This record gives sequence, C-alpha cells and structure tokens, in this order.
Amino acid sequence: MTVSKKQLSAEQIQELIKTLKARFEKNMHRHKGIEWSEIFSSFEANPGVLRSLHEMEATGGEPDVTGFDKKTDQYIFCDCSKETPKGRRSVCYDLVALESRKLHKPEHSAMGMALEMGIELLKEEQYQELQQLENFDTKTSSWLYTPKSIRDRGGAIFGDWRYGRVFIYHNGAESYYASRGFRGLLRV
Repeated sequence: MTVSKKQLSAEQIQELIKTLKARFEKNMHRHKGIEWSEIFSSFEANPGVLRSLHEMEATGGEPDVTGFDKKTDQYIFCDCSKETPKGRRSVCYDLVALESRKLHKPEHSAMGMALEMGIELLKEEQYQELQQLENFDTKTSSWLYTPKSIRDRGGAIFGDWRYGRVFIYHNGAESYYASRGFRGLLRV
C-alpha cells in the first residue's frame, strides 16, 4: 500500500476530528487527566499532524491519545486497534529487507510505510506501556523498532500478547506474514 500525500479536504478534517474525539471520550482510561480541548488546541497549533492521523485511521490503526510527554510538551497518539492495523500487514521490516527478497516480495516495509505516514514504529518499551492500557495483538503481532545490534545481524523484533503477558520475539527482517503489521506512534 502506498501512502497518500494529498492534502486533506475540510470535510475529511472535520470527519477525522469527530472520529478522534468520539474515540477519546469512549476510552478515557487511556489518557487520564487529559482534556479533549487540549488535544484540539494542539491540532490548531500543528495542523500538519492531521495528515498522519488520517493515514493511521485509514489503515485501520484507530489512533488515540495514550499519554503526554512532559519533556517535549507533546501528546502521544498510538494505534489502539485491538489487532495490528489491517492496512499495514504483510510487510517486512525495512527497505533493506524488502530489497533482499528475491521471490514473493511484499508490497512495502513497516519502516518505509511509517516514514511515509510521518509516524514512528513503537519501541519495545512503548509497546510494553501500551499493553498496560489494554491487551493488544491477541491474534496478530506487530513489528517493533529494532536496535541496530539486532538489525545489523539480519533480524528484527516484534511483539504480541499471549497467555496473559507480552512476548517480544525475533525474526528475519525480510519475513512477512498476513497476521503481522506494525503499530505507530505520533507526537502532537
């Protein structure tokens, strides 16, 4: 899947904000102490983030506020779909992995899609924190930002929730599966 770089129409922006607000209000346990008016003000101050949020939504991520970073003074949006986003599955880890495949190449890579969308892959610690809010990836798995020491050896890491806990595994970075995608993070 190629990510759209088109400007959002006023109607698309209005619909996106309506969707995000409804999700925010329905899931207050994800962002205790944060008010919607604060989030809306951050959109007005930085309207460019709406394109990234729109892409997260369009690919099935169901983005929602999961925290506030006091160091950077930014709200954190994360994909909160129960399973890894449908529109971001069947991708290998990065461009190097994608180019290394001789047969049966996937359409894209997790790192490449995230870059086009203007979001970050979750790091292992961020994935663990997300799983403290709810249980995600009970039937799927999500690629995670992989440390250089692992990536240099041809591997990449991914996580899921099984048997009442979070598991972090490894795989060859060029592998891809119908049930593995990636979750993104956006700072607003």
